[in-house]
Amino acid sequence: MPFLPPSPSHAGTRPTRSMHALRLACLALPLVALAGCMVGPKYHRPDAIVSARFKELRPEPGWENANPHMAELPKHDWWTIYNDPILNGLEAQVAISNQNIKEYEASYRNARALIDSVRAQLFPTISGSLGFNRAGHGAGSLSSSGSNYAKEGSTYNTYDLGPSASWDLDLWGKIRRQVQEQVTAAQASAADLANATLSYQAQLATAYFNLRYQDSLTDLLQRYVRFNEQALQITQNQFDAGTADPTAVLQARTTLEQNRASLVQAGINRAQYEHAIAVLIGRPPADVTIAPAPLSRTVPPIPVTVPSDLLQRRPDIAAAERTMEQYNAQIGADIAAFYPDVTISASYAQSGGDPVTSLMSVANRVWSLGASATETLFSGGSRTAAVHEANAQYDNAVATYRQTVLTALQNTEDQLSNLRILSQQSLQQQKALDFANRTVEVSLNQYQAGTEIYTTVITNENSALSSAETLLGIQQQRMVDSVSLVQALGGGWDASRLPTKKSLQKDNPLLPSFIQKDTNR
Repeated sequence: MPFLPPSPSHAGTRPTRSMHALRLACLALPLVALAGCMVGPKYHRPDAIVSARFKELRPEPGWENANPHMAELPKHDWWTIYNDPILNGLEAQVAISNQNIKEYEASYRNARALIDSVRAQLFPTISGSLGFNRAGHGAGSLSSSGSNYAKEGSTYNTYDLGPSASWDLDLWGKIRRQVQEQVTAAQASAADLANATLSYQAQLATAYFNLRYQDSLTDLLQRYVRFNEQALQITQNQFDAGTADPTAVLQARTTLEQNRASLVQAGINRAQYEHAIAVLIGRPPADVTIAPAPLSRTVPPIPVTVPSDLLQRRPDIAAAERTMEQYNAQIGADIAAFYPDVTISASYAQSGGDPVTSLMSVANRVWSLGASATETLFSGGSRTAAVHEANAQYDNAVATYRQTVLTALQNTEDQLSNLRILSQQSLQQQKALDFANRTVEVSLNQYQAGTEIYTTVITNENSALSSAETLLGIQQQRMVDSVSLVQALGGGWDASRLPTKKSLQKDNPLLPSFIQKDTNR
């Protein structure tokens, strides 16, 4: 059908009516959308399996119980409770330079970007078009479609341009549920980042105290080596004087060489811990050298309150809780698939032969405004299956959340019992070491007096060294377990440090306020 421009009598009224219609449509859109709702279940945090108190948090002889009413762990720098400047300097580099933490941080930024990607579906999609065409007619031929743009036997240009828009009204909240799903996924990612940071900080503290254990072990072995050298010199002198048999000299030298070999092994272990620390702070091992220092003999008191506090203070629990809401939102999005999608569309176009006069002519303007609804009539049960799958994933997330809480309780109870019992063991082991050292001293005096064989001295000396190593190992384990307890308690972290839903999706004035409110639930 040939293009027929409107009659001149309507040329001045058409644009005014179309503009009014577009304005009314734009004003009506929020009112239409206001009738919408968000289908699907509202999220309520399921109850966790939590005890009223910690079983192992009880006073025992030799156990310095932390006062539940004392100040909490430092909010950011929990390692400062050890009062070790070198440890403080190393820990400060973990969150900045550890490459594994950078991976989690990148994942979190990716999750935040996905929010905007999903949220963009709440806005109208606006597009524009600009077209150009050049054509001609031979002599004696008819002009195309009765066009008035050119005469026969000439060439002519045609232009067309105009914007178009479409808007999914999201009456049933499918898009808003998807936004909620991605927002809570980003919050879970932020909690994963916090948990990874705490984990690597705890790994560094553990490696540091293990390194200090090797320093103290080296010092202990060096003292015994010096004692062995003196004992060897005594036995050698007695052998030279004819008052000792060669067996005593050989036994003394064997003990000396064994302890020297243990010194070498301590050096190997220390080097490996130093290398591990370098990697944890994101630096090549060749660039990190830590001067020797003894293992601390003091375990700082660690504040422990009630088990329910773990729900707010452990980032892994927070991540599991956010994941539950994520799958809850997915249920609503899948339920919304049963309802029709309602879309409003509008377009405005102009076309003409002359880029100035024709395109500005009212007669060449065309606009349209409409609405459409689409509904899936049959999908073979795929939508129902999707809802069932989402429900199963939510139930799985609930079980994971509750298991995470139980594991957190177990970790805390384990470290509390370890520290309490190790404190008792340390006291007993110190008594055993004192007696062992006294026995070595007496047996050596007896040997020098000729009333005891050197085998007795060697046996007592090995026993004393073993007792000293055991006592040092207990102290090492106490320091490591104290780090594990801090980690089990969340390292001073709190769920309030998670990014809020509002901060993850800034309010946009183009969106109706009720949509912003729904997506911030």
